[in-house]
Amino acid sequence: MFFLVSALTTSLAAVLSLGTVAGQDVTIQDEFRAAGGRPAQQAVTFDTEAVPVGSWVTVIERVGDDTHVELRLQGVEANRTFGAHVHQKPCADEPNDSGPHYQDAHDPEQPSTNPAYANPHNEVWLDVRTDGRGDGGAAATQAWRFRPGQARSVVIHEHATHTGDHAAGTAGARLACVNVPFA
Repeated sequence: MFFLVSALTTSLAAVLSLGTVAGQDVTIQDEFRAAGGRPAQQAVTFDTEAVPVGSWVTVIERVGDDTHVELRLQGVEANRTFGAHVHQKPCADEPNDSGPHYQDAHDPEQPSTNPAYANPHNEVWLDVRTDGRGDGGAAATQAWRFRPGQARSVVIHEHATHTGDHAAGTAGARLACVNVPFA
């Protein structure tokens, strides 16, 4: 299984762990571990019932004239919808350490819940519905590219992302996080 996953990952994009080269695709695949582990983890879970230790995450970024981001989850809570978004800061020991959502046009009022800014065209929303095995995936394509160093992680949230006034972009508690060196 490991060989098959490695071959597939290699064929999709270059595997990068610490940084990226402009114009190069990024693929991160890792097993979720409990937050607070040392050394710092690539993928951490804050809620081991929803995102168990040992479940898997894959994030793929393809950059061209636009930005395409894919999220795949394996072995998380079955038959559930999770919100997921690209965040500005890397994962750390606490759920809020990953900072706010990355926005192409930055909302001057944070936290951003204004639908003019908190929307799937200005942010990367990757809400996932899992199947009976706890596997699922989502993808988003944006007409813009990330500003260097300002998009650092994908956070898995408690429920689907809200779109209405005064709640746009919210998706509940932060359940897990994966560090991604977005291009």
